[in-house]
Amino acid sequence: MSSALIPMEMRSLTFMLFIAFLVLSATFETCNARRGRHWRQSRSNSASLSKKNYKGSSSHHNYHNGGSKPKPKPKPKPKAPSHKSSPLPPAPTKPVQDIPPPKKGYDSGGHSSVFNVMDFGAKGDGIVDDTKAFEAAWAAACKVEASTMMVPAGSVFLVGPISFSGPYCQANIVFQLDGTIVAPTSSKDWGKGLLWWIDFTKLRGITVQGKGIIDGRGSVWWQDYPYDDPIDDESKLIVPLNNTVQHKPPVPIRSELSGKMPSIKPTAMRFYGSFNVTVTGITIQSSPQCHLKFDNCIGVVVHDVRVSSPGDSPNTDGIHLQNSKDVLIHSSSLACGDDCVSIQTGCSNVYIHNVNCGPGHGISIGSLGRDNTKACVSNITVRDVMMHNTMNGVRIKTWQGGSGSVQGVLFSNIQVSEVQLPIVIDQFYCDKSKCKNQTSAVALSGITYEKIRGTYTVKPVHFACSDSLPCIDVTLSSIELKPQQESYHMYDPFCWQTFGLLSTPTVPPIGCLQMGKPPSNRPQSDHDAC
Repeated sequence: MSSALIPMEMRSLTFMLFIAFLVLSATFETCNARRGRHWRQSRSNSASLSKKNYKGSSSHHNYHNGGSKPKPKPKPKPKAPSHKSSPLPPAPTKPVQDIPPPKKGYDSGGHSSVFNVMDFGAKGDGIVDDTKAFEAAWAAACKVEASTMMVPAGSVFLVGPISFSGPYCQANIVFQLDGTIVAPTSSKDWGKGLLWWIDFTKLRGITVQGKGIIDGRGSVWWQDYPYDDPIDDESKLIVPLNNTVQHKPPVPIRSELSGKMPSIKPTAMRFYGSFNVTVTGITIQSSPQCHLKFDNCIGVVVHDVRVSSPGDSPNTDGIHLQNSKDVLIHSSSLACGDDCVSIQTGCSNVYIHNVNCGPGHGISIGSLGRDNTKACVSNITVRDVMMHNTMNGVRIKTWQGGSGSVQGVLFSNIQVSEVQLPIVIDQFYCDKSKCKNQTSAVALSGITYEKIRGTYTVKPVHFACSDSLPCIDVTLSSIELKPQQESYHMYDPFCWQTFGLLSTPTVPPIGCLQMGKPPSNRPQSDHDAC
């Protein structure tokens, strides 16, 4: 009997050990499973916490692991009550988790970034010097992107020489000019003389706009003319009948208070070394010298601007371009005592259209190559322009001895009225009393004149090109210029060393233009080429 029980006990013990093994295995798998789920859940929670700020278990977990207890978030301010009639209150807003970046036109605190010069101490009475107030307003505007410096309407601000400069200013600042800014007329305010009055330097996206006026009060500077200022060389071509035309403008009456002004005459408004410049709406008048100058700028737009100075004011160019690219000038009226637009060396991609010019000396490329310098101008378009009572119409002027080139120029749809010299190329330009003859010259090629019509009073066409480097690829079409006898000796078209093509008959006939290419044209050296 005992031998029969032993196997039964053994079997029972084996069965109990098997059950215990199963229980332990299930417990072990459950722990592993729980640990795995807990690890995965914590990982997903931590990922979501980086994006959202949950309340509850996650913050409780951090608190009990040594972290600081989070402060309760402030309740959002309720929206302002709606003006619309509604029986229900406005819906609560969702709390903002992060502070958004400042909007354009606002500072980091959300305040409006319009900086009115009156808030910085400007008087605006035209008597008290407001220069320091303008400087302070600019210093504040300079720090805020897309800010506005406001010069309000209804006031006159006396401002001395001033520079609104970068390069550390924020981008896209607006200079809102609705009032009037006047220049000082006392010589002591100018020291030994400055090249500019209002200067914008090294800025990105600067806009000057409004309906205001920049008044240079230039007559106190012009009165010292004409004894020490250069005279436009084309005046030698204009011979009056019976001495009925004055060569020199009348001398204004000198102010007893002003004294003699410096010999250096300032430009009214200059932009230097800037990108994306816009000037629109304003009037610039009576500048001592140039009214509006762009030097070393890229991306310039000028439109709906008015320049106003007497036709006998000396060297008062309307818009002066120098070393500037990608320039658009349109829908403007330019009246001055020199070139309405002057395009100097280093300019390319210039487009001028829908401009009224007069009085003045027309629209000119140059003068270029003075003092044996190198000049490079290319891709210039002037079209849809009206000129009245100007010395020249469209002109290219270069000095002997220069180098470089002018190429790719189109003058199209130019309406002239009582213009002395509508079409001019002058490679013997000289505004001194005497200039010596030199061999080298700025090369001219690819010059097109089309649809130039109206009346002239001295000579319809004057082409005077270099002996050693003639003008080539000069094309004329649809030229209709009729004489209008006034007070000058009149002349037939003149051409010298000018080669090109008459694609249509012209009025008057321009038989002096030589067809094709010159028989021997000195090739440009690498030093001369642009």
